Amino acid sequence: MDNRFGIVCSRQMSRVVYLFFFATVVCLALPNHGVCRSGSPGITITAVGDIMMGSHFPSPDWLPEDDGVSLFKHVQAFLSVSDIVFGNLEGSLLDDGDCVKKCMDPEACYAFKMPERYVRHLVDAGFNLMSIANNHIGDFGMAGIDRTIKTLTASGIHFAGIHSHPNTIFEMNGIRIGFAAFSPNLATPDLRDLKSSEKIIKHLNRLCDIVIVSVHAGGEGDKHRHVTRQTETYHNEDRGNVYAFAHAMVDAGADVIIGHGPHVTRAMELYKGRLIAYSLGNFCTYGRFNLKGHNGVAPLLRLKTTRTGEFVEGQIIPTFQTPRKGPSVDPLNRAVKEMIELTKKDFPDTPLFIDISGNMTIRRP
Repeated sequence: MDNRFGIVCSRQMSRVVYLFFFATVVCLALPNHGVCRSGSPGITITAVGDIMMGSHFPSPDWLPEDDGVSLFKHVQAFLSVSDIVFGNLEGSLLDDGDCVKKCMDPEACYAFKMPERYVRHLVDAGFNLMSIANNHIGDFGMAGIDRTIKTLTASGIHFAGIHSHPNTIFEMNGIRIGFAAFSPNLATPDLRDLKSSEKIIKHLNRLCDIVIVSVHAGGEGDKHRHVTRQTETYHNEDRGNVYAFAHAMVDAGADVIIGHGPHVTRAMELYKGRLIAYSLGNFCTYGRFNLKGHNGVAPLLRLKTTRTGEFVEGQIIPTFQTPRKGPSVDPLNRAVKEMIELTKKDFPDTPLFIDISGNMTIRRP
């Protein structure tokens, strides 16, 4: 991995954050340490959870004051240094169009559309891979879906997660990457249909060196921080069994599973040498999102794989949000502490080890 990581980061961190992460930054700035370790070249991935950069529905008042230009500035140094930079686009990119969303409970109902020009913020931040499989991509019907597809395509960002685009294939460093995205929502590949989901992954596995899967699933909020290994429901909606899905996808040939949807951090595990991150929480969710408590804390996940997708090592950068601001590095290190706690409780036998600095390694027997 490019050793500019630590150099760039150390120049841009505040003094408090710099001191807190000094050991980590030194590691990243040197060869043969952490995710910079030399060896058989694979790929590096930066992954975050939900992204909603402000909505001009129901009012333009819900857009950032500077039109979103500075949303990612405090985490920019961590986003632009990997081969693949992934996020879940929670809503459509659409300038004009009417909301078609119908809700059983209006108090728990939100609809999001970001101005199409906001795709530039994603590109400038370094994002090159997006999931659009979630419960907000269809808020503005096919108009919102079509414009999102066209806008992402024109920007050069790879994406998947709609029936017309269930997966995509692209090349990185001479490695063929397959990507598929799933959710329990209309217009998206359904994670609850394991046979159809496995068929997509087996197809990608035949054609690609590495297969990455995104899944938007599970209940939402503080009460849903744990991986139950059961089918989860929320507001009477079947949100799927993310544990069964993730294991079935790895069995079918997936190499990295990236979860989002619960709006809180969840545990991680290694299964057959492949990393499963069950939820990366709210990363950049401006305006109409609950950011109280655990909802305002999220991991920025960076990892390295071999050329065939096996997990090598990684790092968690803790971030947090406050209302009407984008993500920043968290000097309280909360996302790392949560990942350690939840992983120990939910997957006590996993060989994945996370230390208090956020370094992720394989625990050897």
